[in-house]
Amino acid sequence: MEKLQQMKDTLQIHIDSIQDELNSLSQDIWSHPELAGNETKAHDRLVRFFSQRDGAWTVESHFKLPTAFRASWGPVGGEPKEGNTVLNVGFLCEYDALPDLGHACGHNLIAEVGAAAAVGLKAALDRQSELPVSVKITVLGTPAEEAIGGKIDLIQAGAFSDLDLVFMAHPAQQDASFLPTVTIEEVTVKYHGKASHASAYPWEGVNALDAAVLAYNNLSALRQQLKPEWRLHGIIKNGGVKPNIIPAYAELEFYLRTPLLKDLLNLKAKAEACFRAAALATGCQVEIIYPSHTYYNILPNATLANLYESNGKTLGIEFPEQPDLFSGSTDFGNVSFIVPGIHAFFSIGSAALNHTKEYTEAAGAEKAQLFTLRTAKALAMTAVDVVCRPDLLQQTREDFSRAKLKQEK
Repeated sequence: MEKLQQMKDTLQIHIDSIQDELNSLSQDIWSHPELAGNETKAHDRLVRFFSQRDGAWTVESHFKLPTAFRASWGPVGGEPKEGNTVLNVGFLCEYDALPDLGHACGHNLIAEVGAAAAVGLKAALDRQSELPVSVKITVLGTPAEEAIGGKIDLIQAGAFSDLDLVFMAHPAQQDASFLPTVTIEEVTVKYHGKASHASAYPWEGVNALDAAVLAYNNLSALRQQLKPEWRLHGIIKNGGVKPNIIPAYAELEFYLRTPLLKDLLNLKAKAEACFRAAALATGCQVEIIYPSHTYYNILPNATLANLYESNGKTLGIEFPEQPDLFSGSTDFGNVSFIVPGIHAFFSIGSAALNHTKEYTEAAGAEKAQLFTLRTAKALAMTAVDVVCRPDLLQQTREDFSRAKLKQEK
């Protein structure tokens, strides 16, 4: 246990020693907000950060996606023992911004946390020759969380296939080792009708806007029969061009959310019935399109959560009682279905709410640095625990298997 504490002390000292460099990294990303899939400056800045670390990291830019990257170090800890492979510990960085608001979700801080935790863990493991298992560290830059689901694209491209554990943390209003996020499905509905003069001969037209309005009202009525934690919400994006022309085209965009992935299929079926009924009633043709990936709910991992809270408390982090449901969604949920991991949340010392101008300011403020680096230390310390104690690694894997099995029931 003394050696374990020494390793944790080492990583804290190392993170503190480069805090100015880490702040600069975060500030550069915050000052140049880029939308999902277009994070070229953030990508280049993070690649440069790892490339300049005395050549210790193997860095791959544009890794499987144009603005994704991978940085890896190791393995260390001696030759893998018979029957054991290298334990690959992953840290994830996000860095896309929001339209008009910039980094109103603090993804510049997510990038900083991932980078800081990874180099901190490296400092703790460096020159350790008697670890229970040979260890490798991998940092993945995962773009486009806000709009596309870059992690899902990376999963499909095999980027997570060799990872054994994943760690990341997201800024919020409070510290939490886990919050129960929800699944989300985006759906675009297009109605095609027939234009006609709305006054002279309206009977010749087929009104696509009527279909959109009926669908909107159908979904509003459906809400009365939904479970309290289910959500559907949306907008009419296109409703015609002029009042004296029967709209030949109308378009809606809706989000569907449920706490569990299995419930989402039920909600999708109900929503699709509403969309198709509106088309039938008006004589329109309908297209139902799912333009982006489904974001899964995050699977909890009790062992990693407990370790993170224990380490966090030694650093002064306080963990208030968690809400029963957090309505946010993230593509990390999909990662949690294939690799054991933790997606912690952390306060940045502001009461501002995510996705607001006030949170953009808070994410770039100097005050956020204390909370950000403290979170990075807690993540790296948790990784040290799992790496150095085979019993905790086994418990982590068992928690993962149980959580997946529970989702299927």
